[in-house]
Amino acid sequence: MAATAAAPGTASSLLLSPRRSRGGASSSFRAAAPRFRSPRCVLGSEQLRVVDGGKRAGGVEPRGAVWTPKAPAAEARLAALPREARDSRMKIFSGTANRPLSQEIAAYLGVDLGKILIKRFADGEIYVQLQESVRGCDVFLVQPTCSPVNENLMELFIMIDACRRASARSITVVIPYFGYARADRKAQGREAITAKLAANLLTEAGSDRVIVCDIHSTQALGYFDIPVDHIYGQPVILDYLASKTISEDLVVVSPDVGGVVRARAFAKKLFDAPLAIVDKRRQGHNMSEVMHLIGDVKGKVAIMVDDMIDTAGTITSAAALLKQEGAEAVYACCTHAVFSPPAIERLSGGIFEEVIVTNSILLPEDKCFPQLTVLSMANLVAETIWHVHRDGSVSSIFQ
Repeated sequence: MAATAAAPGTASSLLLSPRRSRGGASSSFRAAAPRFRSPRCVLGSEQLRVVDGGKRAGGVEPRGAVWTPKAPAAEARLAALPREARDSRMKIFSGTANRPLSQEIAAYLGVDLGKILIKRFADGEIYVQLQESVRGCDVFLVQPTCSPVNENLMELFIMIDACRRASARSITVVIPYFGYARADRKAQGREAITAKLAANLLTEAGSDRVIVCDIHSTQALGYFDIPVDHIYGQPVILDYLASKTISEDLVVVSPDVGGVVRARAFAKKLFDAPLAIVDKRRQGHNMSEVMHLIGDVKGKVAIMVDDMIDTAGTITSAAALLKQEGAEAVYACCTHAVFSPPAIERLSGGIFEEVIVTNSILLPEDKCFPQLTVLSMANLVAETIWHVHRDGSVSSIFQ
């Protein structure tokens, strides 16, 4: 679900129009909004959600004030349609990697998740059985290929095969986080291009279309021999920032040269904020060394933008440099919270005012910390699924 809407003409206007004006009065980017210092994790509709009386669902006391995104409209996407206009041929199935996100997507679309049995045998083999008919249906399989990457990827292949053998009309794979996307070129001799291999395997398994969010390098989209719809998590993060009280003197920072295009697009939508770049020299896989800063951050609030945070080495080193150069506060924003060790220790060390991510990857409780905010991208993915199913334009969602 998207963040609280802001006034028209602000960054939040990039959000999906069918849900923009719901849920109370609007607010501007500099409106007087409370600044919480407790964990704000939205890991699913049943987790860390404050309800009446200040208690979480299940009667558990919350750990503190929890930011809750705008609830969906009372009428769901399909339920709002006239009965004769509804299409029961759309089926959504979830793998085991991120079921809460799949449930939110289905709730937004006004459908139930498809019934599917997924289990592991004693030797580790995966068993998948669809427990309802998909003959002649448009099937959407929601499965991020996050850790354990190989397990989730193999599970997705088997789900695709089950749907193909059950005579589904079309099979669309929805991958909020696409693992192996970073292995998209040969940096050294005798290396594998695993992004291309994963794309080939998805095609050979029987998928007809892929929906992927914020892939690490857009050139990897060309590795697929089937249609690919690439969506962005920026609108969700921008809308959340628009609901906060942050200094008027902002600067958007790219933590490396490779992310300049992403950061420039983000800065343009965030009130055309100035841009700064951190130059780094990578020593090896998951290791980097920050060299110097291009741009001015002195006395400003720095908002660092990246597609993912893995071990957090790059972004924490860059944040330390920004503090050294006189930045007033540092915010970290990314779509994919991979959070491999020792990311939690680095991010929770106090150098960041806030770390803002989406729920493209399901985060367990032990990966939450006081500065963390997890935003739901369910509405964004659901609208994409709806447009694909109705043969509509996906790019129109972001206009």
